[in-house]
Amino acid sequence: MKTALLIIDVQKGMFLKENPVHGAEELLGNIKELIAQARSNDASVVYIQHNAPSGRLLERGSDAWQITSEIAPLPHDIMIEKTTPDSFHETALYEELKRLDVEHLVLAGIQSEVCVDTTCRRAFSLRFNVTLAADAHSTWGTGELSAQQIVTHHNEVLRWFADVKKTRDIDFG
Repeated sequence: MKTALLIIDVQKGMFLKENPVHGAEELLGNIKELIAQARSNDASVVYIQHNAPSGRLLERGSDAWQITSEIAPLPHDIMIEKTTPDSFHETALYEELKRLDVEHLVLAGIQSEVCVDTTCRRAFSLRFNVTLAADAHSTWGTGELSAQQIVTHHNEVLRWFADVKKTRDIDFG
């Protein structure tokens, strides 16, 4: 079964010194490991990049909009731009995956309760086999919940739509 790694919204603006995403160092380390595993198994690596409206943090073309340099894409990687939390909505993602005969998706990225959640559910509905990297997605805390509580909650809830596994347990072969 052909696999692709989807890296969702791991853009420079998510790592600002004044408000970095929760567990940024561990998150990037795990995503780097997933990329290495994907590449060593000839799996496609797909970067999803959020385009925010003009004047917002992830405005298309801004420095904050760029993929963070720690996981910079290679020329043959697939780049998909989106404007909603759903990486499939009004993008070429589905067509690209079908063109490559991908049946299995491994998901990682930011923001657990928004773009990761929405893309996971949509991928399941589109009949992909989905694996969520439990330790390779993250978010920010709210007034009610810590970021870790949100990540843990989504790892539990998204079990209905994906196999939820730690990075070290994910097989791209």
